Amino acid sequence: MWLSYAIIGVFAGVSAGLLGLGGGLVSVPALLYVFKFYGMPDAHLMHIAVSTSLMAIIVTSMSSLMAHHKRGNVDWPLMRQLSIGLIVGAFLGSYFATLFSSELLQRIFAIYALVMSIRIWVSIPELTLSTQLTKQPILFIAGSGFGAISALVGMGGGTMTVPYLLLAGKQIQKAIGTSAACALPIAISGVAGFILFGDKPESESHWQMGYINWQAFIGLISTSIIFAPLGAKWAKQLPVALLEKLFSLVLMAVAISLFFG
Repeated sequence: MWLSYAIIGVFAGVSAGLLGLGGGLVSVPALLYVFKFYGMPDAHLMHIAVSTSLMAIIVTSMSSLMAHHKRGNVDWPLMRQLSIGLIVGAFLGSYFATLFSSELLQRIFAIYALVMSIRIWVSIPELTLSTQLTKQPILFIAGSGFGAISALVGMGGGTMTVPYLLLAGKQIQKAIGTSAACALPIAISGVAGFILFGDKPESESHWQMGYINWQAFIGLISTSIIFAPLGAKWAKQLPVALLEKLFSLVLMAVAISLFFG
């Protein structure tokens, strides 16, 4: 199983670094398939995949956060204001996730993945909606929504936070850097919620603590923290636009499989 998790970490890290789409889009469905392949009990598989993905994001987001901070691309005052809603939203999102069946949570992720795959093909015009988007209480409302959705699907929220900050008039570097910093409170709050509200899964593995599978977590981060920076480096050398399109097609197939699986 170690090798399976390490391989997932490779692809999750590369997708995050190369395409900027977040490793959770790879790690959550991949973990789900691996768990099923090794015969783990079905009742909480999606909960384990989502919460383990969030746990991995805690580590990877800290690395990403430090890199963006060194470049001066994190708007810390804005991040702190947005984090209030992100923390509340992720905590509530994880609570509601524990009330859902694994099958329902799987379909929610499938819908999210399908939307993200379609988003790759749609060019969004560059515009500024309003600088009021960076003020309270709008930040709290938006952050709560982003946090809740992120906790439900095991993501760091970048696919929502970056476009929002661009609409608020932030430069692309600041939007990406601030979003990277925002992934940390989302992941911490989401994991805390899954630990606090989650039932004990049927799995008796000594690697299992609540909904966190530590073997999968260690396997993921052992390779993702290496390949995420490599992916970012390769982004300057490879045809990223073409790779995004190919990734979106795979993501569509995964989303359909998860929805009807």
